[in-house]
Amino acid sequence: MKKYDIAAFVWPSYTGDEPRTRIFWPEGYGEWQTVRAMADKGYHGCRWPRRPLWGYVNEADSRVMEMQIECAKEHGVNVFIYDWYWYDGRPFLENCLNDGFLKARNNKDMRFYLMWANHNANYLWDKRNSDDLETVVWSGVVNPDTFDHICDRTIERYFKQENYYLIDGCPVYMIFDLHNFIRCFGTTAATRAAVECFRAKVKAAGFPDLHMQFVHWKNQNYNWLTDGDENKGASLQQIYEYLGADSVTDYNWGGVLDFDGDYGELTREYTEHMEQYRLGGGVPYYPNLSVGWDNNVRFNRFIPGVVTGNTPERVREACERLKALTDSGLQSAGLKAPLITVNSWNEWTETSYLQPDDLYGYGYLEAIRDVFCE
Repeated sequence: MKKYDIAAFVWPSYTGDEPRTRIFWPEGYGEWQTVRAMADKGYHGCRWPRRPLWGYVNEADSRVMEMQIECAKEHGVNVFIYDWYWYDGRPFLENCLNDGFLKARNNKDMRFYLMWANHNANYLWDKRNSDDLETVVWSGVVNPDTFDHICDRTIERYFKQENYYLIDGCPVYMIFDLHNFIRCFGTTAATRAAVECFRAKVKAAGFPDLHMQFVHWKNQNYNWLTDGDENKGASLQQIYEYLGADSVTDYNWGGVLDFDGDYGELTREYTEHMEQYRLGGGVPYYPNLSVGWDNNVRFNRFIPGVVTGNTPERVREACERLKALTDSGLQSAGLKAPLITVNSWNEWTETSYLQPDDLYGYGYLEAIRDVFCE
C-alpha cells in the first residue's frame, strides 16, 4: 500500500506566550479567546457552539504537542505545515513551533515545513474591530535585506532539523501571497533573483536545492506590475514558470472556487478544477483537502460563505477522490511526492479543522485514517 504524506496546516495562535498576541486577544491565551466566547454564547445561523475535546490547550506547551503528534500520526497525518509570520521587523507566533513542536520529545515522529504567511495583518483576528478589514496593522511585505536574513535564519533554524520535510532531498518552503512576495523586491526580475539567491544559500548548506512552493490562487492577474516589468499582464502560469516554482498547492478550496454551499458539490467542483489544471501541463500541483469553511466566529455580523454538509462521511469521500488524484498525478502530472495538504489541523475560527470536537468527536481524523492508513 502506498504511503501518503498528509500535511495539515497549523495556525499557531492558540497560545498567549508571545506578548504581541495581546494586541488581538487581550485575555492572554491567543485566539482561543474568540473560540471560547462563541462556544459559550453560540451563534445564530451557524453550527456553533463547538468545543474542543482536548480543551483550550496551550499549543506552545511541548507536553500538549506530544499528545497531538501521537494522535495525528495514529490517524495518518504525518506532516505539519506551520504558518510562519514576519511582522514589524521580527517573527510573530513562532512559539507553537519553537517551544511546542520542536521541544516535544516525540517531534521526530512528525515531519514539518513552513508556509510564510506573508499576507498583511489587519483586524480580522480582533473580533472587537473585525468590521474594519481595511486598516493594516502590519504589512506582510519586507525589504530585500530582510528577506535575505529570513532565508539565512530559516535554513539554520529549520531546514537543518532532521525532520524538516523534503522532496527529492530538497527542503520545501511555501509562500502564501505571491503578490506580496513580488512587492518585496519591486519587479518580477528582482524576485526571481531573490529566489535564485535563496536556492544558492540552500545548496551551500548541503542540500541538493530548494523546493519552492506557492499557494495557488485562481484567476489572479498581473496587470498591477510596474510599467516596464517584462511580466506585466502575464498569466499566473507564466509567473510560476518565470520564478522557477517547483510546485503549487492550495491553502483551502476557497482559493479556486466559490467556497459556499454543499460540501459534496464543492468536492466535485474542486476535483474537476484539479483535473482541468493538469490538462494544461503546468507546474506540478499538489491537491488539497479542505474540511469546511465558516469564519463567522470572528465577526459581529453574519458574513456569507458557509460550507454545509461537511460531515466526516462526506470528508471521507473527498479523501477518496484526492487519493485517486494523487495516485494518478504521480504517474502523469509530475508529482514527486504523495503529498496532500490539508486545511487544517486547528483552524477553529474558520471551522476547518481535524482536531476532535463535541460535534463529531474524532470523525474527521478517522476519515483520514480510514482512507490513507492500512
